[in-house]
Amino acid sequence: RKPLLYAATRDNLERLAELAKENSCPIAAKASSLEELTELITKLTEFGVKDIVLDSGARSLRRAFEDQIWIRSAALNKKFRPLGFPTIVFPGEMTDDPMKESVIASMFVAKYGGIIVLSDFQGESLFPLLVERMNIYTDPQRPLATTEGIYEIGGPDENSPVLLTTNFSLTYFIVSGEIEASKVPSYLLVMDTEGLSVMTAWAAGKFVA
Repeated sequence: RKPLLYAATRDNLERLAELAKENSCPIAAKASSLEELTELITKLTEFGVKDIVLDSGARSLRRAFEDQIWIRSAALNKKFRPLGFPTIVFPGEMTDDPMKESVIASMFVAKYGGIIVLSDFQGESLFPLLVERMNIYTDPQRPLATTEGIYEIGGPDENSPVLLTTNFSLTYFIVSGEIEASKVPSYLLVMDTEGLSVMTAWAAGKFVA
């Protein structure tokens, strides 16, 4: 693992470019406008630097959001290679409210922050962002599924009931939640039905003996 050198600007470009090359480190390019950012990236690539992260310098929500969309559109739709690198955003510099910072971060998870720098790591703000990221970057043609197997809930023994359900994630969490709420230690058998719910799997002939 190598640190990210932050940040190359118009004033220190050559010095940081040499440092990045000598240590094989990625480098962030920071500018006050997208035009200036494009110039910096072009110069960095001319120096032989290949691992670059883009910081448009925007610290207001609206401008940062617009920059992210413009950068991605230019790279993907117009094939503009200088803006084809990942971006970095700083939600903590756009607000002093931790709740708003999390909301802003969630927006950049979707649109289109490559690196999102938070001012603090708290479970209640970090975990929802991780879940959002995992749900966005999944195959929509493959249902969310739980691994097939036998799950012990509440410390069951040889006298405990054995329950069966499909591996559709929503079904699993509903059933396991009801078992936990009942306070009855149980074995929950999860059958691989390709992520289909109970009725759908039964109708498709996948939830049978």
